[in-house]
Amino acid sequence: MQIAPLSPHDPTELGGYELLGRIGHGGMGQVYLGESPGGEPAAVKVIKPSVVDSETRQRFAQEVEILKTIWGARIAALLDADPEADRPWLATEYIEGLDLSRHVASHGPLPSLLTASLGATLAEALATVHKQGLLHRDLKPANVLLGPNGPKIIDFGLAVFAESSVSLTAPNTVVGTPSCMPPEQANGEKPLTPAVDVYALGAVLLFAASGHLPYQAANIHVLFHQVTDPAKTPDLSGVPDELVPLLTAMLAHQAQDRPALDDVVKQCRAVIEAQGFKVAQARRRLTSHTAAPTQLLDSLLPPAEAPTVPFSPAGEPEAGATAEPPTTGTGTETTRVLPPTGPDRTPTLVDHPEPQPEAAGAMGPAQKPPSAPTADAGQAPSPLPVSGPPARARGGRPRHSAQARITAQRLREAYAASATF
Repeated sequence: MQIAPLSPHDPTELGGYELLGRIGHGGMGQVYLGESPGGEPAAVKVIKPSVVDSETRQRFAQEVEILKTIWGARIAALLDADPEADRPWLATEYIEGLDLSRHVASHGPLPSLLTASLGATLAEALATVHKQGLLHRDLKPANVLLGPNGPKIIDFGLAVFAESSVSLTAPNTVVGTPSCMPPEQANGEKPLTPAVDVYALGAVLLFAASGHLPYQAANIHVLFHQVTDPAKTPDLSGVPDELVPLLTAMLAHQAQDRPALDDVVKQCRAVIEAQGFKVAQARRRLTSHTAAPTQLLDSLLPPAEAPTVPFSPAGEPEAGATAEPPTTGTGTETTRVLPPTGPDRTPTLVDHPEPQPEAAGAMGPAQKPPSAPTADAGQAPSPLPVSGPPARARGGRPRHSAQARITAQRLREAYAASATF
């Protein structure tokens, strides 16, 4: 996920969340990367001051209330919100990774195995949302984040209660993404049914497999005409043959002709199993293929200043100070820098463990592992490199939350790899 620095006009804190950078924006507001006091990363959505009015606050409050009811392993969870604040905001789970739109633009379409895995995962997630009496209504490639633990759905801002007249939009107003919108939604029909999300999911899977959406036009009016014209069929060019029947059904013009989400899961599983894989294996391949390298939150922050100990002109530490080897300085006082401590000083040995023999006895009795160079051999041992940038001190206390978690995980992996049991 692309993270831009804050602008001079951006807030630096909201509701206890420290804002670290920009991760997205829309017509209604800005989305920031934030961090809770305990170090939990979050996506913090803030309404623009220029559009804050009573109607916007009401819509935002309705969005928060709906998000409180949504749960699921593949749904970005709501963490906190305050629609009554001067600048209304909400915080959701932060997912490190590209959205599907950016991933396909950067790396090309997914193969059929991974597209089918994505389809099974998202269809199951949407089925959970539907069981809660809700529809997403705006599923699109940009609302599917490909995180390190698999894909997740975000942005339920247009979510509406299924089989209900409740809406966050004015009557006769069509809101959503036209290129992924089913005909009935584009025509403003109500009530909407779960079939709208089946169609949108079909558009998302079509994009994942081919790199394009069902309909494309430079003019939005032409695009709406293509979507609503029953004689105009979606463009399935570039789709692998094994996915064409499923996507054709999901993108059917009539809502009643589209499969239920449970059937979508079954057909995706059939595509996966026909290639000799189990669905869990395909999921792991999908995650491995799409997960971006983790960007440490510490890398967004300026380096901390190391604690210092003042010294007198004679080179002696002042009262109460701990003596350390002096450094050079100017003026009447010299400063000695204490070595940094904490998880950011963990050697990268855990990142690159020493190669192990493939099997016991691979090294013969006459062979010995190469020893490290010593001073006796005329070579000074190299200091261990350190991993990660130094953490930033905020309010006089360093916070190493993200780095600490990652370092701990690497240590566990290194230990597990070398353990004899």
